Amino acid sequence: MDSTVVRLLFMFLLLGEVIGDRRLKYVTVLYRHGDRSPVKAYPTDKYKESAWPQGFGQLSQEGMRQHFELGLLLRQRYQGFLNDTYDRHEIYVRSTDVDRTLMSAEANLAGLYPPNGSQVFDPKLKWQPIPVHTVPQEEERLLSFPIPGCPRYEVLMNETERSEIFINMTNQYEDLIKLVQEKTGLKNTNIESVWSVHDTLFCEAKHNMTAPDWVTPEVMDGLTTLKDFGFRILFEVYKQKEKSRLQGGVLLGSIVKNISESTNPNSSQRRKMMMLSAHDTTIVALQSSLGVFNGQQPPYASCHIFELYLEDNGSFTVAMFYRNDTTSVLYQITLPGCDLFCPVEDFMRITKPFIPENWEAECMVESSTKDTKVIIGLAVCGTLLILVILLLLALLCRQQERSDGYSHIHSESES
Repeated sequence: MDSTVVRLLFMFLLLGEVIGDRRLKYVTVLYRHGDRSPVKAYPTDKYKESAWPQGFGQLSQEGMRQHFELGLLLRQRYQGFLNDTYDRHEIYVRSTDVDRTLMSAEANLAGLYPPNGSQVFDPKLKWQPIPVHTVPQEEERLLSFPIPGCPRYEVLMNETERSEIFINMTNQYEDLIKLVQEKTGLKNTNIESVWSVHDTLFCEAKHNMTAPDWVTPEVMDGLTTLKDFGFRILFEVYKQKEKSRLQGGVLLGSIVKNISESTNPNSSQRRKMMMLSAHDTTIVALQSSLGVFNGQQPPYASCHIFELYLEDNGSFTVAMFYRNDTTSVLYQITLPGCDLFCPVEDFMRITKPFIPENWEAECMVESSTKDTKVIIGLAVCGTLLILVILLLLALLCRQQERSDGYSHIHSESES
Protein backbone atom coordinates (compact mmCIF):
# COMPACT_ATOMS: atom_id res chain seq x y z
CA MET A 1 0.00 0.00 0.00
CA ASP A 2 2.74 2.38 0.97
CA SER A 3 4.76 1.60 -2.15
CA THR A 4 1.68 2.20 -4.30
CA VAL A 5 1.14 5.59 -2.69
CA VAL A 6 4.77 6.49 -3.23
CA ARG A 7 4.54 5.50 -6.91
CA LEU A 8 1.34 7.53 -7.35
CA LEU A 9 2.88 10.53 -5.66
CA PHE A 10 5.96 10.19 -7.83
CA MET A 11 3.85 9.97 -10.97
CA PHE A 12 1.81 12.97 -9.81
CA LEU A 13 4.92 15.05 -9.19
CA LEU A 14 6.43 13.97 -12.48
CA LEU A 15 3.23 14.79 -14.32
CA GLY A 16 3.04 18.14 -12.56
CA GLU A 17 6.60 18.94 -13.61
CA VAL A 18 5.81 18.12 -17.24
CA ILE A 19 2.54 20.08 -17.23
CA GLY A 20 4.12 23.00 -15.44
CA ASP A 21 7.12 23.10 -17.73
CA ARG A 22 7.97 26.50 -19.21
CA ARG A 23 10.42 26.35 -22.08
CA LEU A 24 12.66 29.26 -23.05
CA LYS A 25 12.47 30.04 -26.78
CA TYR A 26 14.15 33.39 -27.44
CA VAL A 27 16.19 36.01 -25.56
CA THR A 28 17.12 39.64 -26.15
CA VAL A 29 19.93 41.08 -24.01
CA LEU A 30 20.59 44.83 -23.98
CA TYR A 31 23.48 46.08 -21.86
CA ARG A 32 25.47 49.20 -21.20
CA HIS A 33 29.23 49.19 -21.76
CA GLY A 34 31.55 48.76 -18.81
CA ASP A 35 33.57 51.25 -16.76
CA ARG A 36 35.28 53.89 -18.89
CA SER A 37 37.27 57.10 -18.81
CA PRO A 38 35.30 60.38 -18.93
CA VAL A 39 34.01 61.54 -22.29
CA LYS A 40 35.71 64.92 -21.88
CA ALA A 41 37.24 67.30 -19.35
CA TYR A 42 35.91 70.69 -18.32
CA PRO A 43 38.22 73.68 -19.01
CA THR A 44 39.68 73.99 -15.49
CA ASP A 45 40.07 70.24 -14.95
CA LYS A 46 43.65 69.33 -14.05
CA TYR A 47 43.20 65.84 -15.50
CA LYS A 48 43.44 66.19 -19.25
CA GLU A 49 43.13 63.43 -21.84
CA SER A 50 46.77 62.45 -21.34
CA ALA A 51 45.86 61.33 -17.80
CA TRP A 52 43.94 58.36 -19.22
CA PRO A 53 45.81 55.40 -20.78
CA GLN A 54 43.65 55.28 -23.94
CA GLY A 55 42.23 58.79 -23.84
CA PHE A 56 38.65 59.94 -23.33
CA GLY A 57 35.60 57.69 -23.51
CA GLN A 58 37.52 54.40 -23.56
CA LEU A 59 36.80 51.13 -21.79
CA SER A 60 38.98 50.58 -18.74
CA GLN A 61 40.33 47.25 -17.53
CA GLU A 62 37.69 47.35 -14.82
CA GLY A 63 35.09 47.69 -17.57
CA MET A 64 36.56 44.67 -19.33
CA ARG A 65 36.30 42.64 -16.12
CA GLN A 66 32.72 43.75 -15.57
CA HIS A 67 31.64 42.47 -18.95
CA PHE A 68 33.64 39.28 -18.76
CA GLU A 69 31.84 38.54 -15.47
CA LEU A 70 28.48 39.42 -17.05
CA GLY A 71 29.29 36.96 -19.84
CA LEU A 72 29.96 34.27 -17.22
CA LEU A 73 26.62 35.07 -15.58
CA LEU A 74 24.82 34.77 -18.92
CA ARG A 75 26.58 31.45 -19.60
CA GLN A 76 25.37 30.14 -16.25
CA ARG A 77 21.83 31.41 -16.81
CA TYR A 78 21.46 30.02 -20.32
CA GLN A 79 23.35 26.77 -19.87
CA GLY A 80 21.38 24.16 -21.76
CA PHE A 81 19.58 26.79 -23.82
CA LEU A 82 22.62 27.97 -25.74
CA ASN A 83 25.15 25.47 -27.04
CA ASP A 84 28.27 25.05 -24.98
CA THR A 85 30.22 25.95 -28.11
CA TYR A 86 29.64 29.05 -30.19
CA ASP A 87 27.12 28.57 -33.01
CA ARG A 88 26.72 31.55 -35.33
CA HIS A 89 23.11 30.53 -36.08
CA GLU A 90 22.11 30.84 -32.42
CA ILE A 91 23.31 34.32 -31.49
CA TYR A 92 23.65 37.67 -33.22
CA VAL A 93 25.61 40.47 -31.56
CA ARG A 94 25.22 44.10 -32.52
CA SER A 95 26.96 47.14 -31.06
CA THR A 96 27.10 50.85 -31.66
CA ASP A 97 30.19 51.87 -33.60
CA VAL A 98 31.97 53.11 -30.47
CA ASP A 99 35.18 51.64 -29.04
CA ARG A 100 33.85 51.05 -25.53
CA THR A 101 30.69 49.24 -26.68
CA LEU A 102 32.54 47.11 -29.22
CA MET A 103 35.15 46.12 -26.64
CA SER A 104 32.47 45.45 -24.01
CA ALA A 105 30.75 43.06 -26.40
CA GLU A 106 34.01 41.24 -27.06
CA ALA A 107 34.81 40.93 -23.33
CA ASN A 108 31.27 39.70 -22.67
CA LEU A 109 31.51 37.05 -25.38
CA ALA A 110 34.81 35.87 -23.93
CA GLY A 111 32.94 34.94 -20.76
CA LEU A 112 29.88 33.59 -22.56
CA TYR A 113 31.71 31.39 -25.07
CA PRO A 114 35.05 30.05 -23.84
CA PRO A 115 36.41 27.85 -26.64
CA ASN A 116 35.77 24.13 -26.40
CA GLY A 117 37.00 21.17 -28.43
CA SER A 118 37.68 22.01 -32.04
CA GLN A 119 37.16 25.72 -31.37
CA VAL A 120 40.40 25.87 -29.39
CA PHE A 121 43.00 27.21 -31.81
CA ASP A 122 45.67 27.89 -29.15
CA PRO A 123 45.73 25.80 -25.93
CA LYS A 124 47.29 28.74 -24.08
CA LEU A 125 44.45 31.10 -25.05
CA LYS A 126 40.98 30.70 -23.50
CA TRP A 127 39.37 32.90 -26.10
CA GLN A 128 37.97 32.69 -29.61
CA PRO A 129 36.97 35.43 -32.07
CA ILE A 130 33.21 35.98 -32.39
CA PRO A 131 31.75 38.59 -34.78
CA VAL A 132 30.24 41.79 -33.41
CA HIS A 133 28.18 43.66 -36.00
CA THR A 134 27.75 47.42 -36.24
CA VAL A 135 26.89 50.28 -38.58
CA PRO A 136 28.62 53.68 -38.93
CA GLN A 137 27.61 55.97 -36.08
CA GLU A 138 26.05 58.53 -38.42
CA GLU A 139 23.73 55.78 -39.72
CA GLU A 140 22.78 54.40 -36.28
CA ARG A 141 19.01 54.53 -35.75
CA LEU A 142 18.53 51.61 -33.36
CA LEU A 143 20.94 51.80 -30.43
CA SER A 144 22.16 55.40 -30.14
CA PHE A 145 19.91 57.95 -28.42
CA PRO A 146 18.56 60.52 -28.78
CA ILE A 147 18.11 59.68 -32.46
CA PRO A 148 19.17 62.72 -34.52
CA GLY A 149 17.36 64.12 -37.51
CA CYS A 150 13.87 64.26 -35.97
CA PRO A 151 12.48 67.83 -36.09
CA ARG A 152 9.36 66.92 -34.10
CA TYR A 153 11.50 65.63 -31.22
CA GLU A 154 13.46 68.88 -31.24
CA VAL A 155 10.17 70.77 -30.92
CA LEU A 156 9.19 68.56 -27.97
CA MET A 157 12.53 69.26 -26.27
CA ASN A 158 12.07 73.01 -26.73
CA GLU A 159 8.60 72.72 -25.21
CA THR A 160 10.02 70.62 -22.35
CA GLU A 161 12.38 73.46 -21.44
CA ARG A 162 9.35 75.73 -21.08
CA SER A 163 7.44 73.24 -18.92
CA GLU A 164 6.72 73.99 -15.28
CA ILE A 165 8.79 71.10 -13.90
CA PHE A 166 11.84 72.12 -15.93
CA ILE A 167 11.59 75.76 -14.85
CA ASN A 168 11.12 74.76 -11.22
CA MET A 169 14.20 72.50 -11.30
CA THR A 170 16.23 75.27 -12.93
CA ASN A 171 15.19 77.73 -10.23
CA GLN A 172 15.75 75.22 -7.44
CA TYR A 173 19.33 74.45 -8.53
CA GLU A 174 20.20 77.89 -9.88
CA ASP A 175 22.98 78.45 -7.34
CA LEU A 176 24.56 75.06 -8.05
CA ILE A 177 24.45 75.65 -11.80
CA LYS A 178 26.13 79.05 -11.34
CA LEU A 179 28.77 77.48 -9.07
CA VAL A 180 29.55 74.79 -11.66
CA GLN A 181 29.86 77.40 -14.40
CA GLU A 182 32.17 79.54 -12.28
CA LYS A 183 34.42 76.69 -11.10
CA THR A 184 34.65 74.72 -14.34
CA GLY A 185 35.19 77.60 -16.74
CA LEU A 186 32.30 76.48 -18.95
CA LYS A 187 30.65 79.31 -20.87
CA ASN A 188 27.15 77.84 -20.87
CA THR A 189 25.89 75.55 -18.13
CA ASN A 190 22.31 74.35 -17.69
CA ILE A 191 20.40 71.28 -16.54
CA GLU A 192 20.95 69.51 -19.84
CA SER A 193 24.70 70.09 -20.05
CA VAL A 194 25.65 69.72 -16.39
CA TRP A 195 25.64 65.92 -16.70
CA SER A 196 29.03 66.06 -18.42
CA VAL A 197 30.58 67.71 -15.36
CA HIS A 198 29.08 65.04 -13.11
CA ASP A 199 30.34 62.35 -15.48
CA THR A 200 33.88 63.69 -15.43
CA LEU A 201 33.97 63.99 -11.63
CA PHE A 202 32.37 60.57 -11.20
CA CYS A 203 34.90 58.86 -13.49
CA GLU A 204 37.81 60.56 -11.80
CA ALA A 205 36.55 59.52 -8.36
CA LYS A 206 36.09 55.91 -9.54
CA HIS A 207 39.73 55.91 -10.61
CA ASN A 208 41.02 57.40 -7.35
CA MET A 209 41.76 60.86 -8.71
CA THR A 210 41.54 63.79 -6.31
CA ALA A 211 38.50 66.02 -6.70
CA PRO A 212 38.87 69.82 -6.54
CA ASP A 213 38.03 71.53 -3.25
CA TRP A 214 34.70 72.92 -4.45
CA VAL A 215 33.36 69.40 -5.09
CA THR A 216 31.79 68.60 -1.73
CA PRO A 217 29.45 65.65 -1.06
CA GLU A 218 26.53 68.10 -1.22
CA VAL A 219 27.66 69.34 -4.64
CA MET A 220 27.94 65.78 -5.96
CA ASP A 221 24.50 64.93 -4.60
CA GLY A 222 23.06 67.94 -6.41
CA LEU A 223 24.87 67.06 -9.64
CA THR A 224 23.61 63.48 -9.38
CA THR A 225 20.03 64.72 -9.04
CA LEU A 226 20.41 67.00 -12.06
CA LYS A 227 22.09 64.24 -14.06
CA ASP A 228 19.24 61.82 -13.41
CA PHE A 229 16.72 64.55 -14.20
CA GLY A 230 18.58 65.10 -17.46
CA PHE A 231 17.78 61.53 -18.50
CA ARG A 232 14.11 62.07 -17.68
CA ILE A 233 14.10 65.24 -19.75
CA LEU A 234 15.19 63.30 -22.82
CA PHE A 235 12.50 60.64 -22.71
CA GLU A 236 9.91 61.51 -20.07
CA VAL A 237 8.78 64.62 -18.09
CA TYR A 238 6.75 66.04 -21.00
CA LYS A 239 4.63 64.14 -23.56
CA GLN A 240 6.30 60.84 -22.71
CA LYS A 241 4.21 58.79 -25.12
CA GLU A 242 5.17 60.88 -28.14
CA LYS A 243 8.81 61.07 -27.07
CA SER A 244 8.81 57.28 -26.74
CA ARG A 245 7.40 56.83 -30.24
CA LEU A 246 10.17 59.02 -31.63
CA GLN A 247 12.99 57.55 -29.51
CA GLY A 248 12.95 54.34 -27.45
CA GLY A 249 9.91 53.06 -29.31
CA VAL A 250 12.10 52.48 -32.36
CA LEU A 251 14.23 49.92 -30.50
CA LEU A 252 11.19 48.52 -28.72
CA GLY A 253 9.51 47.97 -32.08
CA SER A 254 12.50 45.98 -33.33
CA ILE A 255 12.54 43.82 -30.17
CA VAL A 256 8.78 43.19 -30.34
CA LYS A 257 9.08 42.25 -34.01
CA ASN A 258 11.76 39.66 -33.27
CA ILE A 259 9.69 38.24 -30.41
CA SER A 260 6.64 37.99 -32.66
CA GLU A 261 8.60 36.21 -35.39
CA SER A 262 9.93 33.74 -32.82
CA THR A 263 6.38 32.68 -31.95
CA ASN A 264 5.68 31.63 -35.54
CA PRO A 265 5.63 27.80 -35.62
CA ASN A 266 6.43 27.82 -39.36
CA SER A 267 9.48 30.03 -38.98
CA SER A 268 12.82 28.59 -40.02
CA GLN A 269 14.57 30.99 -37.67
CA ARG A 270 17.32 29.27 -35.66
CA ARG A 271 18.42 32.29 -33.71
CA LYS A 272 17.99 32.05 -29.94
CA MET A 273 19.57 35.26 -28.73
CA MET A 274 19.97 38.86 -29.85
CA MET A 275 22.69 40.66 -27.92
CA LEU A 276 22.87 44.48 -28.06
CA SER A 277 25.86 46.42 -26.72
CA ALA A 278 25.05 50.09 -26.18
CA HIS A 279 24.82 52.98 -23.72
CA ASP A 280 22.99 54.26 -20.66
CA THR A 281 20.75 56.41 -22.86
CA THR A 282 19.81 53.29 -24.84
CA ILE A 283 18.55 51.52 -21.72
CA VAL A 284 16.75 54.63 -20.46
CA ALA A 285 15.07 55.21 -23.83
CA LEU A 286 13.89 51.59 -23.96
CA GLN A 287 12.73 51.45 -20.34
CA SER A 288 10.91 54.77 -20.68
CA SER A 289 8.97 53.41 -23.67
CA LEU A 290 8.07 50.38 -21.51
CA GLY A 291 7.14 52.53 -18.52
CA VAL A 292 9.65 50.80 -16.22
CA PHE A 293 12.45 53.38 -15.93
CA ASN A 294 13.37 53.83 -12.25
CA GLY A 295 14.62 57.40 -12.71
CA GLN A 296 18.30 56.62 -12.18
CA GLN A 297 21.15 56.36 -14.65
CA PRO A 298 21.85 52.70 -15.51
CA PRO A 299 25.28 51.81 -14.09
CA TYR A 300 28.13 50.24 -16.03
CA ALA A 301 27.41 46.76 -17.42
CA SER A 302 23.74 46.99 -16.41
CA CYS A 303 21.50 44.87 -18.63
CA HIS A 304 17.83 44.57 -19.53
CA ILE A 305 16.69 41.12 -20.69
CA PHE A 306 13.58 39.95 -22.54
CA GLU A 307 12.81 36.22 -22.39
CA LEU A 308 10.17 34.54 -24.55
CA TYR A 309 8.69 31.36 -23.11
CA LEU A 310 6.51 28.60 -24.55
CA GLU A 311 3.99 27.63 -21.88
CA ASP A 312 2.70 24.09 -21.37
CA ASN A 313 -0.66 25.02 -22.96
CA GLY A 314 1.03 26.13 -26.19
CA SER A 315 0.79 29.88 -25.50
CA PHE A 316 3.74 32.28 -25.30
CA THR A 317 4.70 34.67 -22.52
CA VAL A 318 7.30 37.39 -22.15
CA ALA A 319 9.31 38.02 -18.99
CA MET A 320 11.68 40.93 -18.36
CA PHE A 321 14.70 41.05 -16.06
CA TYR A 322 17.06 43.84 -15.08
CA ARG A 323 20.48 43.89 -13.49
CA ASN A 324 21.38 47.38 -12.34
CA ASP A 325 24.45 46.55 -10.29
CA THR A 326 27.48 44.47 -11.21
CA THR A 327 27.43 42.93 -7.74
CA SER A 328 23.75 41.95 -7.76
CA VAL A 329 21.66 39.32 -9.50
CA LEU A 330 18.93 39.80 -12.07
CA TYR A 331 15.53 40.74 -10.74
CA GLN A 332 12.25 40.44 -12.60
CA ILE A 333 10.31 43.54 -13.60
CA THR A 334 6.70 43.81 -14.65
CA LEU A 335 5.31 45.55 -17.72
CA PRO A 336 2.63 47.95 -16.39
CA GLY A 337 -0.79 46.42 -16.93
CA CYS A 338 0.46 42.85 -17.27
CA ASP A 339 1.74 39.87 -15.28
CA LEU A 340 5.33 38.89 -14.54
CA PHE A 341 4.99 36.36 -17.34
CA CYS A 342 3.01 38.52 -19.73
CA PRO A 343 1.01 36.77 -22.50
CA VAL A 344 2.68 37.76 -25.75
CA GLU A 345 -0.59 39.10 -27.17
CA ASP A 346 -0.97 41.42 -24.16
CA PHE A 347 2.69 42.40 -24.35
CA MET A 348 2.28 43.48 -27.97
CA ARG A 349 -1.03 45.25 -27.28
CA ILE A 350 0.35 47.23 -24.33
CA THR A 351 3.55 48.28 -26.11
CA LYS A 352 1.94 49.11 -29.48
CA PRO A 353 0.99 52.74 -28.61
CA PHE A 354 4.65 53.48 -27.87
CA ILE A 355 6.01 52.11 -31.16
CA PRO A 356 6.06 54.38 -34.25
CA GLU A 357 4.26 53.16 -37.36
CA ASN A 358 6.19 55.51 -39.64
CA TRP A 359 9.10 57.17 -37.83
CA GLU A 360 10.00 59.54 -40.67
CA ALA A 361 6.43 60.78 -41.02
CA GLU A 362 5.97 61.21 -37.27
CA CYS A 363 9.23 63.17 -37.07
CA MET A 364 7.91 65.81 -39.45
CA VAL A 365 7.11 69.09 -37.75
CA GLU A 366 3.39 69.77 -37.88
CA SER A 367 3.89 73.46 -38.54
CA SER A 368 5.89 72.66 -41.66
CA THR A 369 2.75 71.14 -43.17
CA LYS A 370 0.83 74.31 -42.38
CA ASP A 371 3.66 76.40 -43.80
CA THR A 372 3.51 74.38 -46.99
CA LYS A 373 -0.22 75.06 -47.29
CA VAL A 374 0.38 78.77 -46.71
CA ILE A 375 3.12 78.83 -49.33
CA ILE A 376 0.89 77.05 -51.83
CA GLY A 377 -1.94 79.47 -51.02
CA LEU A 378 0.35 82.46 -51.49
CA ALA A 379 1.61 81.04 -54.76
CA VAL A 380 -1.94 80.59 -56.05
CA CYS A 381 -2.92 84.10 -54.95
CA GLY A 382 0.22 85.51 -56.52
CA THR A 383 -0.53 83.76 -59.79
CA LEU A 384 -4.10 85.07 -59.79
CA LEU A 385 -2.82 88.56 -59.02
CA ILE A 386 -0.39 88.40 -61.91
CA LEU A 387 -3.19 87.24 -64.22
CA VAL A 388 -5.41 90.12 -63.06
CA ILE A 389 -2.57 92.59 -63.63
CA LEU A 390 -1.95 91.16 -67.10
CA LEU A 391 -5.64 91.37 -67.86
CA LEU A 392 -5.79 95.01 -66.74
CA LEU A 393 -2.72 95.82 -68.80
CA ALA A 394 -4.33 94.18 -71.80
CA LEU A 395 -7.48 96.26 -71.32
CA LEU A 396 -5.46 99.43 -70.94
CA CYS A 397 -3.52 98.67 -74.08
CA ARG A 398 -6.73 98.05 -75.94
CA GLN A 399 -8.16 101.33 -74.75
CA GLN A 400 -4.97 103.07 -75.74
CA GLU A 401 -5.14 101.56 -79.22
CA ARG A 402 -8.73 102.79 -79.56
CA SER A 403 -7.75 106.26 -78.36
CA ASP A 404 -4.82 106.38 -80.80
CA GLY A 405 -7.07 105.33 -83.71
CA TYR A 406 -9.68 108.04 -83.07
CA SER A 407 -7.02 110.76 -82.96
CA HIS A 408 -5.47 109.47 -86.15
CA ILE A 409 -8.75 109.57 -88.07
CA HIS A 410 -9.57 112.95 -86.62
CA SER A 411 -6.25 114.23 -87.85
CA GLU A 412 -6.84 112.88 -91.30
CA SER A 413 -10.27 114.62 -91.45
CA GLU A 414 -8.73 117.82 -90.43
CA SER A 415 -6.20 117.59 -93.18
